[in-house]
Amino acid sequence: MSDFSHWKPEWREQIFAKMTENPQHQYLFLTKRPEDIVFSTTLENAWFGVTVTSSKEKKRIRTLREHIHGGHYHVTFEPMFDGVGVVDLTGIEWIVIGTETGHRKGKSVSNLEWVWNLTHQAHALGIPVFMKEDLLPIMGETHMVQEFPPAFYRVLEEQKTWRK
Repeated sequence: MSDFSHWKPEWREQIFAKMTENPQHQYLFLTKRPEDIVFSTTLENAWFGVTVTSSKEKKRIRTLREHIHGGHYHVTFEPMFDGVGVVDLTGIEWIVIGTETGHRKGKSVSNLEWVWNLTHQAHALGIPVFMKEDLLPIMGETHMVQEFPPAFYRVLEEQKTWRK
């Protein structure tokens, strides 16, 4: 995986050409630097996302919408270093929530209230939420939410018809 903000335009064009040839798939792109990207696309199978780790980075969501036109938008809140508060999720079609993984001394562990805050905001707008498995110790099995956007379910249904 790489942050697509520093791809050369010709790389992006090559990838988008392959995506056009394979509309049956959904393609996810993620960046921490939406301010470094400006383009438009008509691809319906492209999902452009931004990583937000703290309340200071919420502006990345607006920047993503301003700089990338077309496709679908998603936000990954991971790792969460603080509660992000109220978030403008206008135009966002999916959020993913996770916590810091690994064994780093002093690593940040997401707070239950932070996760629920984002989940409630998204659900109030009809946005599906996917909690990564690393949240299981925090959320507990019965409270894990793992939802996908409708376009992803269509792909899964179509895959059932493919020959093995």
